[in-house]
Amino acid sequence: MLLFTLVGSYILTSMIFFKFPTLLHKKKQVKFMCQHISHRGGAGEGYENTMYAFKRAVAIGTEMLELDCHLTKDGEVVVSHDHDLLRSTGTNKSISEVNYKDLPLLKPRLPIDFDPDAEYIGTEKEEDRRFALLKEVFEAFPNIPVNIDIKVNDDELITKVSELIKGYNREEYTVWGNFSDEITRKCYRTNPNVNLLFSMKRVILLIVFLYTGLLPFIPLKETHLEIFLPSIYLRRKGNPSSTFLPLEKVLVRTINVLLMRRCLFNHLRARGIHVYFWVLNEEEEFKKAFDLGATGVMTDYPTRLKLFLNSCPAE
Repeated sequence: MLLFTLVGSYILTSMIFFKFPTLLHKKKQVKFMCQHISHRGGAGEGYENTMYAFKRAVAIGTEMLELDCHLTKDGEVVVSHDHDLLRSTGTNKSISEVNYKDLPLLKPRLPIDFDPDAEYIGTEKEEDRRFALLKEVFEAFPNIPVNIDIKVNDDELITKVSELIKGYNREEYTVWGNFSDEITRKCYRTNPNVNLLFSMKRVILLIVFLYTGLLPFIPLKETHLEIFLPSIYLRRKGNPSSTFLPLEKVLVRTINVLLMRRCLFNHLRARGIHVYFWVLNEEEEFKKAFDLGATGVMTDYPTRLKLFLNSCPAE
């Protein structure tokens, strides 16, 4: 009888604090609210991670720029998704092996990672295909929130990005981190005042906390949960080999069942934590994400998302 009483009391208490988390935790005060996020500046409508793409996305009305950072040989923080230059430029070198001024231009035709078989074909202008520096982005868009993926576990890169964030007074308007828990922990230790992503390890722990009833009692340092829609993963990434397809399907379905819970996203939002879905490029995907309770959506096609939000504004 005592055991049943204790278990019942735990479940009831957990349910109450799950519904009303601010009874235990101070609500996070993120200074911005973004529904429209341009992935790599909008890789389907401009050369990814370039000033050309960023300017175009901002002109369309994007509310956040998502980008990736690496260090060049001469220590410049450059905006690029890949460390290797082969895919984007055709040059078989790493960014860390080349000084910034010697970086090659992006190819006139670039594949779009999250739109299989599609590619962006744009202008031949050299300026439009030039690698951008992070400081250029901060200077050009002082009031636009920026979401930074620290691509490699490099203490110098993390330190320099932090210095740029502080130097441009952007701590409250920047989010940073990585799938890697080690990188994300280093980001937090380096500058705890910058908004922080959940690492993959922390997402897994989030699921464990949710289903054990512990989540309402656990303090969370992160301010942003960024996840993909499992149901579209296989299509977004193309068709894997038959050897891996069954396992991949099981994994996708498992994540879909465990993580795609509106009650979880409502709980996080009640705690002031923003929930972003990536990388969605079709109207049906936008709708599903916002129906689940997403705060915002990352897309390669800023115009498509803008038209969707104009016609079906998210709550």
